Amino acid sequence: MSGDASLLQARRVVVKVGSSSVSGDNAGQIPRLVASLARLHAAGAEVILVSSGAIATGVPFLKLDARPDDLATQQAAAAVGQNILVNRYQRALTTHEIVAGQVLLTAQDFENPTHRGNARRSLERLLQLGILPIINENDTVATHEIRFGDNDRLAALVARLICADQLVLLSDVDALYTAPPNIVGAERVAHVPYGDPLDGITIGESQSGWGTGGASTKVQAARLAAEAGAAVLLTETGLLAAVLDGEDHGTVFDAAPGAYPAAPPVPAASAAPSA
Repeated sequence: MSGDASLLQARRVVVKVGSSSVSGDNAGQIPRLVASLARLHAAGAEVILVSSGAIATGVPFLKLDARPDDLATQQAAAAVGQNILVNRYQRALTTHEIVAGQVLLTAQDFENPTHRGNARRSLERLLQLGILPIINENDTVATHEIRFGDNDRLAALVARLICADQLVLLSDVDALYTAPPNIVGAERVAHVPYGDPLDGITIGESQSGWGTGGASTKVQAARLAAEAGAAVLLTETGLLAAVLDGEDHGTVFDAAPGAYPAAPPVPAASAAPSA
C-alpha cells in the first residue's frame, strides 16, 4: 500500500484514529486528518472513521485532572466528550461539504446477529447517502466486562462487517518496529505478507513499537481484517497526508489472497427505529 496506487483507488476505507491523536493538545490535528479523509472521499472512496477520544475529550469539561478510574465517571466523560468530539469533526468536515453521521456500537452489537445486521444496514445506507459515518464504542453504556478492549479491534470488525478493502490504523507511532523504536538497531517493518508469523519481532503488552499494548492490539486487528480481504496500513496520524502523496511510511499487512467475496445483500430492517 503506497500512496495513490492503493488508498486513493480504494472502494471502501475504514480509518481508525487513536485517542492521543485527536484529544488534548492534539485536538488541533482533526482538521488535517479530516482533509485526508475528504481527499479519499473526493477520489471516490466510501470512508468510515472509527475514532477514539470521547473520554479523553470529556475529562477537562468535567473539570477533572486525570482520566477517572471508576466506570460511572468514565461513562459521564464519554457522554460529554463524544458530543464535543463529533462536533469538532463536523466543523472540519463542513469545510469540505461532507456531513458526518454518528454511530455508537457495543461488543454485543457484533455478537447478536440481529443487531449486527441492523448495524450493517444502517452503515450501508449512510454510505449510499454520501454520509461519512463516525464510529466509536458506546462507552456510556459499555461495562468493563463487555467491551471491545480497544478501537483497533472495533475498526477491524467494522471493516469485515461492511466488506472494506482497506483499513488504516492511525496512532502516534509511525510504524511497527522489530523492537521499541527508541532501542538502537530497531528497524521499521515496512511490509507483512499475509500469514507472516512475524518471527523475531518483539510484540507484547509491555514491549512494542506502539507503546504499552499498542503493537499487540494493532497486529491482532490487522490480521483480523486481512483474513477477510482488507489490506491494512499502520502509521502515524500526521503521516496520512504524506502517504496519500505517495510517500513510503508505516507498515502494510497484505490481505488474504482471494479472500474478499462480494458484499452480501443488506438485510431488511427488523423493526423501525423509535426515534
